[in-house]
Amino acid sequence: MQHFKRNFTLTFGLFLLVCGAAHAQIANTPFSYRGLGDFYGNALAHNQGMAGVGVSNPQYFYLNNQNPALLVFNRFTVFEGGFIGQYNTIRGDSASENSGNGNLNYLMMGFPVKMGKWSTSVGLAPYSGVNYRTNYTDVIEGSTSTVNVEETGSGGINQVFWANGVALTKTLSVGVRATYLFSSIVNQYTNTLPADVTPVTYSPSIYERTYIKDFNFSLGVSYHKDSLFNKNYRFNVGGVYNFKSDLNTEYYTRIERRSLSGSVFDSTTLINNMPGIVTLPQSFTVGMSFGRGEKWMIGADYSYLENSMFRDYFGNSQQATNSWRIALGGEFTPDPMALSGYFKRMTYRTGVSLEKYPYFINGKPVDDFGINFGFTMPVSRISSLDFAFKVGRRGTVQNHTIEENYFKVYFGVTINDQFWFIKRRFD
Repeated sequence: MQHFKRNFTLTFGLFLLVCGAAHAQIANTPFSYRGLGDFYGNALAHNQGMAGVGVSNPQYFYLNNQNPALLVFNRFTVFEGGFIGQYNTIRGDSASENSGNGNLNYLMMGFPVKMGKWSTSVGLAPYSGVNYRTNYTDVIEGSTSTVNVEETGSGGINQVFWANGVALTKTLSVGVRATYLFSSIVNQYTNTLPADVTPVTYSPSIYERTYIKDFNFSLGVSYHKDSLFNKNYRFNVGGVYNFKSDLNTEYYTRIERRSLSGSVFDSTTLINNMPGIVTLPQSFTVGMSFGRGEKWMIGADYSYLENSMFRDYFGNSQQATNSWRIALGGEFTPDPMALSGYFKRMTYRTGVSLEKYPYFINGKPVDDFGINFGFTMPVSRISSLDFAFKVGRRGTVQNHTIEENYFKVYFGVTINDQFWFIKRRFD
């Protein structure tokens, strides 16, 4: 009971931190201005070390947040908390800009309802993030004069979810996940005339807020075959389908007059929280993996997002296109049962990924290539500290006039506790 109290206190404290950081921003990236922003994905820190691979491979000492069908492999009460940090370098034709930020990434808990038959998990995490600022000069319609335009975006969508996995047979399991999406995205557009054209001391601005609050559902399936070749080898396949959802939305916009310092001294509301919908398209992920017990595993995942079905509050597609992502990764533990030699019990991971984004820039598709690596440090008996790193690039100056090089750091804490479900004979 003492262990449970300690872990519950830690988890509750992390929960408060995540709630307080619910609106924390990702690093500034111009690629977050379309749709609902930059998606975080459901991979936890240990999966990120393998480029996010995880939709097929069972994990006994971690929650599988990518495929609810794999929750049945959890034999303990599991607490997971994660942090993400990112540093970006944005390059254009003649200039570059650096930015960085960090955020609590997820907090979740899972436990077996019926050992080996039914497990459940709940959690809180960001779903997408928006953080961009763009400055350019435009020609005033019907005139030869120009105006300086600044576009900014902030916010993002958060998610609270409940997932369940059930074993149908010894080799087949299914799962379902219900996700409540909520929070808002804010876009602002400010026009400023050049100082040498007019002595105007204020700038007109448009403030837009899109608030989303609705459910999304996912189904998962997993199949595994053990003891291949009369040895401790396992082959796994898995898949997850995310349903299309029409999300209830409230839209708010107003016109503002701002001083040159940015403060608002006059505003007029045009639309006050008018209800509507945003269409979140369907997607699916399939994967397979092969490994030997707790010693090593290799796997590959493929994801497809039918983003041409996306519609914003006004029913526009925002020129969205279908996108895909493929990832290959693996992990290796030299000796999981080593009594001496701490580094032998550590798990080492690496992986690569290639992703096509769901929009075009300059009429050309945007690709994201990343290389991941990471490791897990065992703590106590069955808990761990998980680290992962990713180096990648989105877009190119030659094709898109803009290029983003980034470095991401993932840190996770995993606490396993078996005392909830073991009846003690002695106190």
